[in-house]
Amino acid sequence: MKRNTLLAVLLLCVCSVGGQSLSKVNALLDSVFPKNEPGIAVEIMDGGKVIFSRGYGLADIPTKVQNLATTNFNIASLTKQFTAVGILYLAEKGQLSLSNTLQQYFTDMNPIVSQRITIKELLSHSSGILDHYDFVRKEGLRHGYAREVYEAIKDKDSLYFEPGTAYRYSNTAYCLLGMIIEKISGLSYADFMKRYIFLPAGMTNTAVWRENQTILEPATGYDKDTTTGQFRKSQAEEHIFFSTEGDGAIYTSPKDYATWFNALQHDKIISYKSLLTARSIQNPIGIHIGYGYGWFVGKNQYPTYVYHSGDNGGFRTYSFTVPVLDYMVVIFANRSDVDIEAIVQQINQIIHPELKAFTPIEERRPSWRSAVHGREKLKLTRCAFRIDLFCSGRFLRRASGQGKRIQSYSVAPKTAERIF
Repeated sequence: MKRNTLLAVLLLCVCSVGGQSLSKVNALLDSVFPKNEPGIAVEIMDGGKVIFSRGYGLADIPTKVQNLATTNFNIASLTKQFTAVGILYLAEKGQLSLSNTLQQYFTDMNPIVSQRITIKELLSHSSGILDHYDFVRKEGLRHGYAREVYEAIKDKDSLYFEPGTAYRYSNTAYCLLGMIIEKISGLSYADFMKRYIFLPAGMTNTAVWRENQTILEPATGYDKDTTTGQFRKSQAEEHIFFSTEGDGAIYTSPKDYATWFNALQHDKIISYKSLLTARSIQNPIGIHIGYGYGWFVGKNQYPTYVYHSGDNGGFRTYSFTVPVLDYMVVIFANRSDVDIEAIVQQINQIIHPELKAFTPIEERRPSWRSAVHGREKLKLTRCAFRIDLFCSGRFLRRASGQGKRIQSYSVAPKTAERIF
């Protein structure tokens, strides 16, 4: 009864959103993003209807093209929700089970790892699989794809933790999920997404980045030099692992993303049951937040918040939704020096002041200063040892050399600023 009463109040608030609130949103964004610099594009839905749609700043500095709600941005880790839905789509078709292990799809992967990790654990960031970045051979590599990710970790015989027992955000896991989609469907990740996800959802201007792929109405990503104040291009040409399939390769616009949200809300891609599973906590992270399949999920609250952030090169992205209200705020930025998570919080307070603030995603990542005040576990393996330094599941540093085999030991930081 209490939940029904709250929902009735919230729905009443949805109907009461008016021009004054939207003018406040516009004034907020106008004050943050100058017209002559890279900026953002925004789409807001409430009660299932688009109530705000606009761009701010430049999509590209040399041409002075303006950002619009139809401008396509690299959405970075928001790609993960598309990959998760693709996996759930195949599961509904009976083509895979979330309990299947990696060994079923990667027969040449080290069985010590492949026999222990399931698809479900990849989806929920509970696999413990090693990050690929430190193991990739980058010599002569211009653009890294999922196959390079796999080659980098397929022979490894260790994990960060026993699968299913902890949380560690993993781009590597979602690269492997993208490869599983390819192996089952017989299509490239890009072709599968276009045929079974984008077009059925009505996303006609969305694409997966590839070297030969034309991106319509693209924004250029920029980093800002803190010394000179100048913006420099920061996207695929500047970053080897800018857009690996499965974890960060999709380009779309706020307008098309709103179409995606609407398609999910109306069961156009996967069933309500599967979507509810993806939008439910499958791996608790802390007191107020957990991870589902492709989304962060607010914990112990009603209505449920479902959201995700992304950062890749000069792009920053954020999607915040309250599915029961058909409410969505999506912001895509083509500059890396902005805190769009804070902007989403401010927009929520303008549009829905009755909603409590959501738990920032960044709180799941310990700062360097907080890391050095703890006691860190170092792991040495084999006679040619490797030292991995972690804090709360986050990899901080690696060292290697020759030494005696030791299981593990702990060290305290030398000072507040130095670990060694």
